[in-house]
Amino acid sequence: MMFITNQLPTATLELKPAVNQAFNDFQRLSVEDQLGLLWGMYQNLGCSLAPTPAGAARLFLTQGLLHRIKQMPATEQLAAMQDLLQETDSPISRQYGLFTLKTKLAFWTQLFDWMSTGEVSPVAIVSSLSSSATTLLRTIALLDLNEQISLFNEIIDQMGVAPLAA
Repeated sequence: MMFITNQLPTATLELKPAVNQAFNDFQRLSVEDQLGLLWGMYQNLGCSLAPTPAGAARLFLTQGLLHRIKQMPATEQLAAMQDLLQETDSPISRQYGLFTLKTKLAFWTQLFDWMSTGEVSPVAIVSSLSSSATTLLRTIALLDLNEQISLFNEIIDQMGVAPLAA
């Protein structure tokens, strides 16, 4: 697994093990904890995830899928997000799997923004995380900003189903 940062190559070698460990720890969590942890990471990172506004084309690509999720009842919204994390073969996961990393980031940024405003049901409250997830969230908070962003990007990039990869 390779993580890309804005730091010099020697610094990248130092942070790769910490990010890899956090990613592996994230993978071992329940899907509910994974969603809660992503929500907590988003709340901590906020605008640092997308320092430049998402391009119109990127937002256009995500809008159909986002609006489909937005129209669902809260339980189906949660199930759709869980399907993405669990790489369940579903229409939503397949469409998401076609997105580039930057488009996936635009997707989650918009989804989390809607959760913040109540337009989409919030996935979890960070205070309800398991002790393992809470510990991991604290560990992630100790990573530097580039490491946290690399971890978030790796998590969202691994979600969904790549329909053309089969």
